[in-house]
Amino acid sequence: MSREPGMISAGYAGPGESDEPSEGLRGGRLGSGLASAAFPSRLAVWWTILRISIEERLVYRGDFALGTLMRFLPIVTQIFLWGAVFSAIGAASGATQVAGYSYRDFIAYYLLTMLGRAFSSMPGLASGIARSIRDGTVKKYLIQPIDMLGFLLLYRVAHKLVYYLVAAAPFALVFYLCRGFFPGWPDAATLSAFAASLAMAFLLGFFLEATLGMIGFWFLEVSSLLFVYMLFSYFFSGHMFPIDMLPGVLGRVVQVLPLQYLAYFPSAVFLGKITGPALAWGLATQLAWVVVFMVASRAAFHFGVRRYSGFGG
Repeated sequence: MSREPGMISAGYAGPGESDEPSEGLRGGRLGSGLASAAFPSRLAVWWTILRISIEERLVYRGDFALGTLMRFLPIVTQIFLWGAVFSAIGAASGATQVAGYSYRDFIAYYLLTMLGRAFSSMPGLASGIARSIRDGTVKKYLIQPIDMLGFLLLYRVAHKLVYYLVAAAPFALVFYLCRGFFPGWPDAATLSAFAASLAMAFLLGFFLEATLGMIGFWFLEVSSLLFVYMLFSYFFSGHMFPIDMLPGVLGRVVQVLPLQYLAYFPSAVFLGKITGPALAWGLATQLAWVVVFMVASRAAFHFGVRRYSGFGG
């Protein structure tokens, strides 16, 4: 089939996100660097992308800091909410625990899920990818030798680094004020497992949402699908309540899904709910899910660009 003027037939590796990267990051000089076969040159380019992305995130640092601080307000409501729940349960039956969790356990768990979601949440990533496919801006990445997923990953790393820089002090203050809800610091091995689970939660969240965004190559509108995913993720990742509270078949099904590794699993590791062989198996399974979605996102992009065509400048 002949190619019309202005037509781009996708066939090159080549992100989109709610916070779109600036045009400067998409320049040809970076593309030339990524095309280089020399690994040191690639590292230099990746560092340049990361550095510029961090600088871009810091342009509106006041607004970014205010938005970050506002995310801590739900902590207050959760403390009062679960306090009222346990008071009602205690008054009705005299019980002090629900599914093995005391009031203090619930507050500690909720604080830890906030920390876990700070790593695994990728706001706007899937919708941004789908939007760039729909409006044609994805072709900027198709005509330049820039790896789309690698670029997006670096951009998200920059976003998270700035977020952690801004949120470090509020997180430290909140955890200090709420230290009475925690049983104490876990041992070094548990802390190492907790750190590993957070790092893999970040990668899993990124590649899972990137895979969902790639569905935009096959469907014009995916916002409804993404809404359903966010709804399921909120409940079944353990962000709202510990998923081991779910009974019977539903509980077993939910614990097979990868969503639990976004929030529940890191929190349960820190609290000592998962130990020994179960902990080793959980970390291995989490790593396996990271690999699965890493491959799935690559495959979706590979087959998606083969059916993509863009027209115009």
